[in-house]
Amino acid sequence: MIAKQASLFGGELEPDAEESKYSTKIEPPVYRPREKKPHILELVDMAKTNSLVREICASSEISQEERQFLLDAAYRHAVFNYEKIADYYANATPAMQRLMEKSALVIIDFNQAIENGYVRLCEEIRSQYLEHQE
Repeated sequence: MIAKQASLFGGELEPDAEESKYSTKIEPPVYRPREKKPHILELVDMAKTNSLVREICASSEISQEERQFLLDAAYRHAVFNYEKIADYYANATPAMQRLMEKSALVIIDFNQAIENGYVRLCEEIRSQYLEHQE
């Protein structure tokens, strides 16, 4: 189904040929893990986070509460390498696998993802997308 767009002046716009060649069908990727387990330090790039943490800790012009808030926020800048995370998961202990699933570092079981609340957001986005397609 191709979405209809209204022009600025109320008439419908014809879909762009470039736009219509793309599918709106979304399928989850299937990943084939490598046999080699990456080192745990390869799973995340903490460079930006560490830089911010150093700067926050060095600041004498903020309160302790502000410092703690900024330190918590600094961890949003960690960059995860999901390909290596999948390789690590495939070679991890069952306990580590369970905790990685719980943290949504990997989603192996769709029902478990629903249980942990991760699919609800996806479903909300999907239903909003479908509403706009009609």
